Amino acid sequence: MISIQAAWDLIENSVAPGPDQTVRLMNALGCVLAEDVHCTINSPPFDKSMMDGFGIKSADFASGLRTFCIVGELMAGHTSQHVLQSGEAIQIMTGAPIPAGVDAVIQVEETKQNGSDVEITTDRLIEPHHNIVKCGESMRVGETLVTSGKQLQPQDIGLLAELGRHEILVRRPPTIAVLATGDELVPVDAEPGAGQIRNSNEPMLAAQIARVGCQPVPIGIARDNREDLHAKITQGLKADILCLSGGVSAGKKDLVPSELARAGVVEVFHRVALKPGKPIWFGVLKGEHPRYVFGLPGNPVSSFVCFELFVRAAIRRWIGLCDSTPRLQQAKLSQPFSMTSNRPTLFPSAVSRNGSEVWVTPSLWKGSFDLRATIESNALAYFHEAGEYREGDDIEVLQLH
Repeated sequence: MISIQAAWDLIENSVAPGPDQTVRLMNALGCVLAEDVHCTINSPPFDKSMMDGFGIKSADFASGLRTFCIVGELMAGHTSQHVLQSGEAIQIMTGAPIPAGVDAVIQVEETKQNGSDVEITTDRLIEPHHNIVKCGESMRVGETLVTSGKQLQPQDIGLLAELGRHEILVRRPPTIAVLATGDELVPVDAEPGAGQIRNSNEPMLAAQIARVGCQPVPIGIARDNREDLHAKITQGLKADILCLSGGVSAGKKDLVPSELARAGVVEVFHRVALKPGKPIWFGVLKGEHPRYVFGLPGNPVSSFVCFELFVRAAIRRWIGLCDSTPRLQQAKLSQPFSMTSNRPTLFPSAVSRNGSEVWVTPSLWKGSFDLRATIESNALAYFHEAGEYREGDDIEVLQLH
């Protein structure tokens, strides 16, 4: 058995970043950029007004002039050929280009219009460039704006749109096949017979895959015999990542590791010092386009937790994120807690905020079979060792989102 950290390190060293693809900008949210983006235009491309108001010469105001003759009106998207003279003002709207001769804009709230004249009512100092954004103040041609490896957020999309990038090069998210194993399983829409249960892991894992922006490929159920398991594993290995659930422990019908070996998948690790999820298996089908395989435990909470801890790490590595390991944060226990397991435990919990403090409350969880207890959980509380924990103790949590 290896530690959780050792498993993360092995995933980091085994998974190579996947191929790139060009996508439309409108479809790029959450994708990881595969190129550096350089500025191709000055922004703003011209001096522009920050306010609705009146453009004047600041020297006029400094000399004591307060009433100006209005010589025109300028809207955003339009230009003016008039060169402003001393004693003149031009009404100007937010975003409009600054006409020649104007070096200050007085916001409309600090003026009083009387027919064709405007009086400036403020007494504060007005200096050159007042309420004016200079050309290139935000960004200039040639600057590096966004670097490869950045996961694109809505504001990144807006910036790329400003540059005219209607398409962008990103890391292609992996396709992830899901294969549940076990003679006891029936499809979700079937009525279980004696000793049978519905296949809850497949839709759960597919939802977890979709939540991280990847394409799930459900394969269905493989029965506990080598022929069916071999056929469905072969089908699943067409995807970039294959996630199996069940069949990886030490039982008589736990055939997954040997059938993966038969398919050419090389084991990287099997069993992690972890609760729930100890039997987890990870391997690689090597080749020009490697395939990565996770054998997740069959109990639903174990399968859920192992996806969040390990499959997510592989996905982050595949799409080229610099930090592939899960991001743990500190939280305070809201109540005393007794941890009796001799393995590090990821305990379904609810995280909440009280001002600047993060608090965590463990759920009434009965074990790896107890999926119901996770419904109110939005995090996993990470208890590294057995012991008595007090209210207010600091522990690590992994938020689920």
